[in-house]
Amino acid sequence: MEKAAREHMVEILVEIDGRPVSRWGCDGVVCATPTGSTAYAFSAGGPVVWPEVEALLVVPISAHALFARPLVVSPASIIALELPDDGTQAVLWADGRRSIDVPAHARIEVRRHAEPVRLARLHRGPFADRLVAKFDLPVEGWRGRR
Repeated sequence: MEKAAREHMVEILVEIDGRPVSRWGCDGVVCATPTGSTAYAFSAGGPVVWPEVEALLVVPISAHALFARPLVVSPASIIALELPDDGTQAVLWADGRRSIDVPAHARIEVRRHAEPVRLARLHRGPFADRLVAKFDLPVEGWRGRR
């Protein structure tokens, strides 16, 4: 979910499993799975999560807050993002392709679906090797490769 107006931040209350965790004045919040952890969530400062790890990510985008760190929560958790009732609007994006306007005082809940998505892997190999190749990571230091 991101701000609807470029010139203003959006205030988002983040709840995990029905408990308020933080309120961020920010450009938006990315919720992601391990598969999405190397996409927009990564660009927003989120961690890289190995595909075998069962987790959900909550990553603030350019938050103006003292506690504005990515959260890694249980895949069974329900993540809620709530807008204040001050007229602020937002836009909800699904995988960067589909969007819907979010009115003031709306509450969006994110949870893992009961059925997992099956992905076809075109290239086999360890995730670490794919990660190094995708981001062209420097794996050789000044002492050489260990």
